[in-house]
Amino acid sequence: MSSSPSESAERAPVVLIHGMWMTPLSWEHWITRYEGRGHRVLAPAWPGLDADPEQLRRDPSPLRGLGIAEIVDHYDKIIRGLDRPPIIIGHSFGGLHTQLLLNRGLGAAGVALSTGAPKGVLRLPFSTLRSAWPALGNPANLKKETPLTQKQFHWCFTNALTREESDAVYERYYIPGAARPFFQAGLANFNPKAVTKIDYRNPARPPLLLATGSLDRICPPAVNKSNFKQQRKAPSATEHKEYPGRSHFPGQDGWEEVADYLLDWATEHAGRPAEAAV
Repeated sequence: MSSSPSESAERAPVVLIHGMWMTPLSWEHWITRYEGRGHRVLAPAWPGLDADPEQLRRDPSPLRGLGIAEIVDHYDKIIRGLDRPPIIIGHSFGGLHTQLLLNRGLGAAGVALSTGAPKGVLRLPFSTLRSAWPALGNPANLKKETPLTQKQFHWCFTNALTREESDAVYERYYIPGAARPFFQAGLANFNPKAVTKIDYRNPARPPLLLATGSLDRICPPAVNKSNFKQQRKAPSATEHKEYPGRSHFPGQDGWEEVADYLLDWATEHAGRPAEAAV
């Protein structure tokens, strides 16, 4: 007897894609939780970023010139090498990478958490612009790394935490960012060949959940809803969710509820035919 799509997805592999200013270490607790639910979990680093944060802070050279296309192609190869389509969950720029991978028809379902915006999402609140300004503020930064001070990190990434809590997060997880993706994403709406371009009516795009926190300054609810209005043009399941009191940091207290909901949603919708999802 054949199993339903949701039953066959119960133990689907999970691919976690980290965001800017982070490494796969930021998923450490999520990995343990998902493995405890019986999933094989992969959390590959962006190309060249498979060192520990302290080492990358000392030598950020792998970040220089790193772009969105190279990162997405890197995950594309990993996903195509799996024996079955995975659930893809990406955070921040990793959420943007997730949307681009789904646009290629990859994955059984995807979740973009506090995601960067693809081409066509026109909302650009002040908080989003301010968060990207360390990179965008100087065109000479294009192929350089983009560091954040502890104060800047607290403002844009961990603003729901105390400064003491934020500094501890900074010391464990933070690495400088790569400037090039900020320019690629930030100027995408002025570039007809933007690498973040998506076919929002793509019939092959797997189900997608877009989630963010009400206090997120990098991906505030207005950006998430604007992204959702574009992505819901596809025939497959598309939803958005907002978490009150949550910032951009995926490890904020209460992360377990978020992690479980995202995986449950993806498992429920994975592999559904588009017409059934609608």
